Amino acid sequence: MSSNQDNNSLALRNLKKNLGEIVRVDVQSLHDASFDGLKVSFSPEAVICPQQATQVGEVLRLANEYRIPVTTKGAGSSLTGGATPIKGGWVLDVSQLNKIVIDADNMNARCGPGAVVGDIQEESAKLNLFYPPDPSSKNFCTIGGNIACNAGGLRCVKYGVTRDYILSLSGYLPTGEAVQWGRATRKFATGYNIRDLWIGSEGTLGVVTEAVLRLIGKPIAQKTFLAAFSSDSSALRAPIELARLGIRPSILEFLDKWTVECVQSFTGKEVFAGLSPHPVLLIELDGDPSSIETESVHLQKWLEDSSLCYLSADSNEKAEELWEVRRKGSPAMKKLANTKLNEDVVVPLNEQINLVECVHELRSEFNLKIGVFGHCGDGNLHVNFMYNHEDQDESSRAVEALTRLMKKVHELGGAISGEHGIGLAKTPFVRMQFNDAEWKTMQAIKKTLDPHGILNPGKIFDIFNPWDQKKITTTLPWEHSHDEPEPEPVTS
Repeated sequence: MSSNQDNNSLALRNLKKNLGEIVRVDVQSLHDASFDGLKVSFSPEAVICPQQATQVGEVLRLANEYRIPVTTKGAGSSLTGGATPIKGGWVLDVSQLNKIVIDADNMNARCGPGAVVGDIQEESAKLNLFYPPDPSSKNFCTIGGNIACNAGGLRCVKYGVTRDYILSLSGYLPTGEAVQWGRATRKFATGYNIRDLWIGSEGTLGVVTEAVLRLIGKPIAQKTFLAAFSSDSSALRAPIELARLGIRPSILEFLDKWTVECVQSFTGKEVFAGLSPHPVLLIELDGDPSSIETESVHLQKWLEDSSLCYLSADSNEKAEELWEVRRKGSPAMKKLANTKLNEDVVVPLNEQINLVECVHELRSEFNLKIGVFGHCGDGNLHVNFMYNHEDQDESSRAVEALTRLMKKVHELGGAISGEHGIGLAKTPFVRMQFNDAEWKTMQAIKKTLDPHGILNPGKIFDIFNPWDQKKITTTLPWEHSHDEPEPEPVTS
């Protein structure tokens, strides 16, 4: 047995001795922890399922002492491989640290990292409070994962991203030392802002065991619109023109013509009866009824002047019908090929048309199935490349087209990820985002906080080509339905 194996065996023995039955090494547990939403598998040596925060500290203390890689995992819904244990070691499954305590007086929620985002929203709503960040995976993704990648979602255009609702983070450094960044207060200007450094660090700088989230008053009502436009450019003027009109939609989603065609083929229904596929916008207003009425008047005037046609819905039932085209976009594309590269790029609002035109050019030049849809209200569009992995020629074309897209995003002053993070999947392109000084600064931060490099190693800094990997065949729990979750209706 090599010295490295001796070291790992000793570490595992001490882990079992100190933490007992929460340490799992059975074949099924190791398999289940070996992959996430990227579906690339690397087996760990142990899975630890802590029941209390102090156990997280003990895991990290031992891991740091014996130099064991640790990958933190919640639901495992990451699309980038952010929770994939590529270096083996131990997986720290925090899904059972899922408490949710709502403080109505201070309008905050004290949550464990394993709390499901949809559950946080539901518990808040019982007290007429509202947690706005709304990723489409909210019914299964956890707040710890949302913090790790600074998740966004549908409502960012009006309400902002996860970072905007974090008051305090408690957890452990890679050394196993307990820390608290920020406090459960509305203001905090004391020392370095390490809280925001942890947010979006993808589990590479520390492990969160409790988050205090800022809540706001729950919107009383909502109104939904679906509109078709003659061109991408006329639709994508919406974020800028609506802002000038003083209209603040809570949701502003775009689908290009190709995606609409894909949805219509998938559902067998026309989005607008008698109208051929065109780019569409899904727009939602929320707030008190009087403000919605005022904004609706201005929005309808803009739609009459700018769109080919539009529909509106005041009831949840009618809104659900309008939501179908947006919810069906991703499952419709999954039927086209066996592999999907889902890129969550973000560009300045006035550059979105250039990004979409680039996608059209790539689709034509490389003869690929590429759809683009998403959060045009904040410039965060999802570009989906569909191809068959076994077809080497098509795979090569997809990778070349993806590389061209990322270069274009950078040229437009954008970023290669707006909400999913880098993980493994985007590491081939992350270096183009930073100059030498910026890159070395990030490496220095990592080295300072995690001197032995034990936390989520292989992510962000090391190159990994996901298209070279054979993905496992599995259906994740949330994939049993072909529908993507939509925002919960606002009820009084």
